[in-house]
Amino acid sequence: MAFVLDNSVAVAWFFPSQANSYTNAMAKRLETEKAWVPALWQLEIANVLRTACVRQKLVHTHARDIFSALNKLPIQVDQGGGPSGKQLFELAMRYQLSSYDAAYLELAMRLGLDLATQDQALKDAALAAHVSLAN
Repeated sequence: MAFVLDNSVAVAWFFPSQANSYTNAMAKRLETEKAWVPALWQLEIANVLRTACVRQKLVHTHARDIFSALNKLPIQVDQGGGPSGKQLFELAMRYQLSSYDAAYLELAMRLGLDLATQDQALKDAALAAHVSLAN
């Protein structure tokens, strides 16, 4: 079965200090399952890698390698039928989330999929919204 993948999990695959048994388990799931991400996921990944390069925690060529590795994974970017800004705002307000995190929650709700995240506020919101957490 597919699941919604939060940036907090995907980034951990490439930054050992953020990796743990949960992020490893989600990577293992991608061997047999597909993950869904909202369109903003691409911007988040790009920003994390850019910031790591600027802070000299990652070299530019390694960041490019990470993009190549991510492109080989069965990760489906939701390109259409997403929520309006107003809908994301309302969801973010209801569950006290950033608009970015609300996009992951909305996608999991709309597709009826589990949500894989390391973000505690997003976990709490998912449970409050009756969205199962991936394990």
